[in-house]
Parts: sequence; C-alpha cells; structure tokens
Amino acid sequence: MPEAGVSRRLTAVLAADIAGYTRLMEHDTEGTVAAWHAARAEVIDPAIARHSGRIVKHTGDGFLAEFATAQDAVNCAIAMQDGLKPNALDFRMGVNLGDVIDDGEDIHGEGVNLAARLEGLAEPGGILISGMVFDAVRNRIDSDFEDLGEKTVKHVSAPLRVWRIVSGGDGGGAEPAPSAVPDDLQQDIRFCSSADGVTIAYATVGQGPPLVKAPNWMSHLEYDWQSPVWGHLLRALAQNHTLLRFDQRGNGLSDWQVPEVSFDSMVEDMAAVVEAAGFERFPLLGISQGCAYSIAYATRYPEKVSRLVLYGGFAQGLMQTGREADAQRAETELQMIAQGWGQNNPAFRQYFTSSFVPGASKEQMDWFNELQRNTVSPENAVRLRTMTNNIDVGELLAGIKVPTLVLHCRDDGIVPFEAGRWMAARIPGARFVALEGQNHLILEDEASWPRFLGEVRGFLGEGA
Repeated sequence: MPEAGVSRRLTAVLAADIAGYTRLMEHDTEGTVAAWHAARAEVIDPAIARHSGRIVKHTGDGFLAEFATAQDAVNCAIAMQDGLKPNALDFRMGVNLGDVIDDGEDIHGEGVNLAARLEGLAEPGGILISGMVFDAVRNRIDSDFEDLGEKTVKHVSAPLRVWRIVSGGDGGGAEPAPSAVPDDLQQDIRFCSSADGVTIAYATVGQGPPLVKAPNWMSHLEYDWQSPVWGHLLRALAQNHTLLRFDQRGNGLSDWQVPEVSFDSMVEDMAAVVEAAGFERFPLLGISQGCAYSIAYATRYPEKVSRLVLYGGFAQGLMQTGREADAQRAETELQMIAQGWGQNNPAFRQYFTSSFVPGASKEQMDWFNELQRNTVSPENAVRLRTMTNNIDVGELLAGIKVPTLVLHCRDDGIVPFEAGRWMAARIPGARFVALEGQNHLILEDEASWPRFLGEVRGFLGEGA
C-alpha cells in the first residue's frame, strides 16, 4: 500500500523543454530568460489552465504538467506549439498516459519517465505521443498523425510505440475530426464524491431515455469509449439512450488511493453517480460482476430501477461457490496479478486477455493488455479481484421485482454458462437468452453480436 501522503493514479503527463537551451543561454542569457518568461506568461500557463491541467514543476529549461485526460493534454500541447511559433524559443513536447506516484510535491513513475523520453525524441517545435495516448485521441482530435513505429529508449526494457502529431487544429478540442464520433455521441466526463469522500469519475453520452451501466472489473471512461473491445457496445447503447457509466473506485479516472474496496462501497458509488447525474428512474445494465452490483442496487433502491439487463454475470464469486476448484483458481489468479500485473512484459496479463476475449484479433488483444496495466495498479487489481471473488448476492435474487433479461455465452471462458443460468432461474420471471460464443465480452464481428443487441434493444424498448 502507498505510504501516508502518497497517492497513485493514472494521469496524462506532458513533458516539455526548450531545444538548444544551453547554446541559447551562452549566446544571449538575458534575451533567452526574457523569452522563456514571456512564453510562460503569454502562452504556456494560460493554455494549461484552459485545458484543466496543472504544472507539476519547472525544470529550468522546461516543465512537467499533468491532465485528467489524454485529450486535454494533447489539445494543450497543440495549442501551446501554435501559440509559441512567434516566440524565439522552440519547444519539444512529449505526452504519455501512465501510472504515477504523487508525493504531494512531485510525480514519479513510468508515466513520467516515458513522457520525458518522448520529449527527448521530439524535434524542435514537435509533439510526440505514446501508443496509449494515440488510441485515446485519434478519433477525437482534428490532427494528422504519423506512426514512427517502436523506439527503444533509455532505461525502459520494452520498446515504446511512438506517434508524431503532423498537424494540429485549434488545440481546443471543441470540434471532432470529420471521421470522429458524431456530435451527439461525444461523452461528457464529470466527477462526484461518494459517501466516504472518494472521487468517482462518470460519463454521460447520447440522447433519449436514461440507461445506467454498472461498473465491471476494470475500465477507463476515455479508452473504453475509443477501444476496439468496448467501443461498439457503448456507441450502440448511446444511440437510443442517455447512457451513464462510471469508473469504479481504485480504477480508471476515479480515485486510486481509497480507504475501502468493498462490495457495499461499489453499490454506494453507483448511488452517488446516479444522484449526481440527476437520473430518477432507469433500466440498469450489468456486465460480468456488474450484474451483482446491479442486483444489489435494485434491491436497495427499488424506486430507481425500471428494468434489469444482466449479461455474462454471476451471483456468487469464486470463493463463494463452495467448489474447491473455484477457490484454487481464485488464489492462483491473485498470485499472478500480484506478481506480474505492473510488469512491461505482458505475459501475466495475456492470461486474462486470452480468457476474456480468446477470439479477439491481435489489435484487440494488445489493447486489452495495455488497458489492464494502465488503468489499475497491481495493488488495486488485487483488492478489486479479492472483493469480486467474495461476492454473494444469491439471497437477493428472489427479491428482484422488475422485468429482467439475462444473457450469457455458452462457452464463456471467464464466467461459466451455468452461473448465468443459475442466476436467471432464481430471479422471478427473468427471461434467459443463450448466445453462441466463447468471448466474455462480445466483439463487434461476432455472429452473436446482432442477436445480443437486438435482444437488449427489444427488451428496453418494451419498457419505453
């Protein structure tokens, strides 16, 4: 666990320095210092404030800044480079998304180190971004990008995928690129406080009647929206609804350093998000362990929930089924997470990726591998998994009073088909749909995807 006063989180880091600073200082010390101060006052500080960032520290010939989202960081970098063109100084900038440790005075860790390495590779006046940043912003920023391939950088064991921003728009991020998501499907990310003071990030997107999605395992509001694994589902749901979802505590854009990771805290986080969004009554979608959160929320707040959609879920975690094989699997997976989650070598994470989406393409698997490492710390991954393994909402199933649709893939490698059938059989009047497939998360090119979407839309339409 982090020391007192030290927090750990995922953040977008922008590192910048002045190209040829030493030579400039030797040639004209007073003029260089004056130009540097003018650049800060007229361009850099206003741009960072405009894009909701903060300067962590100045480095003599540069600065380090952080932002809540990669889109804000890249838009700010573009705006600064555009504004600095008339200035006598040329800046190099690097943007990375990664895990950082904040000691109250400075931020440390791989997220910072890779941003600094990208800055060092950039040309004067240029901006380089990491592969994770590119995945988050490529359809949301009016810019062209050049793939520079994988680069080997100092003190980093794995090659770093690097992209260069070739041209930028206005740097404000107000308008999407022509190929981007339509305006009415641009999500709005906000924050609220849960009952114990933990900050929870939530997003709304789309138009129409409300639909709330419960959280599951790991998520990141920005990257899931752009991802080849989650994006198609979220967009499809937002086409006919105002979709509300959030990052659970210890994960994504929500607080990482949290006093409690428990089933009750997850349900109360959902209540805080619903209240902050102003949703009165709505259908609730649960996926995987999100089904258990949905069941508990529906029994605690029956006046809020109109319908339940439960996909790939279970009522009892691995430690609660009473089967020795399940308990052994739970212990083995916890050890794998503790030992290998934060490593650059993806071998440990690949085990989970191959279980969640065994039929995925290489692009989808690579994305899922990186999502795991960059959206939750190893310590929080263990805490979340331990909590999930001990879920038991079996006694609540008979008390569900709203229409319920349960869907499950026959060859699901994460949650057995029988777990979904068992859950559906104990919810009064629940309709059960068996889908063909082995992926825990249904991908867009699967034969079962149209069936899944048709069933869900039809069920939600019945309650409109």
